[in-house]
Amino acid sequence: MNNTVNATLIRHASVYAPEVLGVCDILCVGKVIAKIAPTIDPVPLRTVFPDMEVLEAEGYIAAPGFVDFHMHFNGGGGENRPEFRTPAAKLSELTCSGITTAVGLLGTDGVGRSLRELYMKARGLQNEGISTWIFTGAYQLPSPTITGSVLADIAMIDKVVGLKLAYADHRSSQPDDVTLVKAVAESRVGGITGGKSGKVMVHMGNSADGLERIRHAFAHTEVPLTQIIPTHLNRSFDVFEAAIIHGKAGGNVDVTSGVSEKLSFHGTVAPAKAIARLIDSGVPVERITMSSDGYGSMTVLGPDGKLRASVSPVASLYDEFVNTLHEGVSVTDAIRIVTANPADSLELPGKGHIKEGMDADLLIIGANDYSLKAVFAMGRKMVENGTALVKGVFEG
Repeated sequence: MNNTVNATLIRHASVYAPEVLGVCDILCVGKVIAKIAPTIDPVPLRTVFPDMEVLEAEGYIAAPGFVDFHMHFNGGGGENRPEFRTPAAKLSELTCSGITTAVGLLGTDGVGRSLRELYMKARGLQNEGISTWIFTGAYQLPSPTITGSVLADIAMIDKVVGLKLAYADHRSSQPDDVTLVKAVAESRVGGITGGKSGKVMVHMGNSADGLERIRHAFAHTEVPLTQIIPTHLNRSFDVFEAAIIHGKAGGNVDVTSGVSEKLSFHGTVAPAKAIARLIDSGVPVERITMSSDGYGSMTVLGPDGKLRASVSPVASLYDEFVNTLHEGVSVTDAIRIVTANPADSLELPGKGHIKEGMDADLLIIGANDYSLKAVFAMGRKMVENGTALVKGVFEG
């Protein structure tokens, strides 16, 4: 019986945890970060870990693995007809995009798409090598659930961290203030009971006053505004301007990397430019996040009047992270927005930071060209030089 524990020593990397730690060595043992120090001698370690891999990372950045907390990893879409349902995620598509933690959810279709299926897909991806959680609910209120109760789903099911709903959108249930606040309060209590955040991911539609209506609804309640995470806030210029006000008023602001002109979403604010503008406008960086909306359905009307469908690319998260750096956002802030901030917001244990005792989810990134040299998830090397070393069961 082989009881060997895998170990990896990453040497001479510029470590962004996301705060700057300087040039350090990182020792990963099993699934966790065991030690971070200016220098770690590999020679004595070889006696304990004879198969230890040593990765020379001089000239590279070590960052936490990306935490994508808004993804349709069991497939999305279907609102334009059944044939517009998108396929489920493949493991290598996530890891090659730097994603080591994924949080899945349903969208418009809370009938044909099942939370039970979403939960099982989350378990499958976890077994294949990354960390996963899910949101209960969908666009609709009352919410679809697994147990029959939002509170019970969050409190009792390991992978359920919060609630998803839609607001200020023609596809939502058009909830009034009381209905909205009660849904958020129930999710919060589920989180308190289950030791989780109980946050509510709110799909925001095109109504420019949606965020103001949310602040008004919560103004005279005991539920904090930070209990909700409004997303897709770069979907139009009007909504984005409202997002700046919302962020400065104390709310969370999530930019969608998969919503941009280059992906045929017209009239949108480019994700990287949106991040830079939020910071420049005085929105606290710790309240800014970026997620992909990966595997959502993207439909556009072609010149012949027919709908064309494609899948929202999960790779957009890494692309827009790089674009954020090109927009002049600091490396620390750019990394924080896709790692520590989403992990801390959802209170995901062991995620979003490079720290001794935390999970060994790490990206090794070129300091000049921002290419991905390596991706580690729970201490296991998943990607090397852009090639997936570990693939899902049905990837061949």
